[in-house]
Amino acid sequence: MLGQLHDLDLHLLRLFVTVAEAGGFSAAQGVLGLSQPSISQQMAKLETRLGYRLCSRGKGGFRLTEKGELLLQASRGLLLQIEQFRQQANGVAGRLLGSVRIGLAENQDSSVTLRIAQAIARFRQRDEAVQLELISAPPAELERLLLEQRLDCAISYFSGNQAAFDYQPLFDERQRLYCGAGHALFEAVDVSREQLLEVDQVRHPYRFLKQGEPFQSRYSKAVAEQIDSALTLVLSGRHIGYLPCHCAAPWEAQGLLRALDAGLDFIVPFTLARHRGQVPGEAQRAFVEDVLAVFA
Repeated sequence: MLGQLHDLDLHLLRLFVTVAEAGGFSAAQGVLGLSQPSISQQMAKLETRLGYRLCSRGKGGFRLTEKGELLLQASRGLLLQIEQFRQQANGVAGRLLGSVRIGLAENQDSSVTLRIAQAIARFRQRDEAVQLELISAPPAELERLLLEQRLDCAISYFSGNQAAFDYQPLFDERQRLYCGAGHALFEAVDVSREQLLEVDQVRHPYRFLKQGEPFQSRYSKAVAEQIDSALTLVLSGRHIGYLPCHCAAPWEAQGLLRALDAGLDFIVPFTLARHRGQVPGEAQRAFVEDVLAVFA
């Protein structure tokens, strides 16, 4: 039986509501960003604290018990009241309060950096007293922080296969295959696909697209997730690799990089990602509005 409500109890009740509304443990995995065993363990913990069963699973599928149905109604009412209280407390006299935590991909194009700065300027024109926190990280790290709800939103390229996220498109980035000065292909007049297949290519552990990069050579002795690391490997003259065109441009102008077959270019879509299970406050919603406005 629950006595005083603690943060753990509220976390378990939110998980229970999500599972019930999704129609089962399996269906709730994508929304919660948790494995089925983890969901099962936390549901069992809630049942232990309550002292009664909430649901049954079997051949007939997932079904709430009568007590589970009553708890679902009570939990919805409690969580709604908590959210209403939080919004009222954060929006005193119409003023935006609190904090907004934004994740950003590294090595953004200067035009993208300028637009994000414009979004911040728009936001600061509002009646607000909000702390903005910007965190730059590789896409895999940004996904982890979003899943843990340690970010309110993130702007980056993502695999797009996280069912727990909502994605809103912002802009596209072109990736091109390059080699560095000193590479065997750097002075070649014509470079065939067969030649490219036989050279050492930098691999990315995080896939830009669901199907991966459009070109993969047969060999790789180099792995880099971050763009600066990939650029360093390509500049060594011993590897070819994909780089954003805007990052390669100054090195190409100095004669230190050469773009290879333009027919192997591909487009990386950048999106604004948010966790579906994270209810945004007024400040978070306002900031997202300003970001979408400058990228429209």
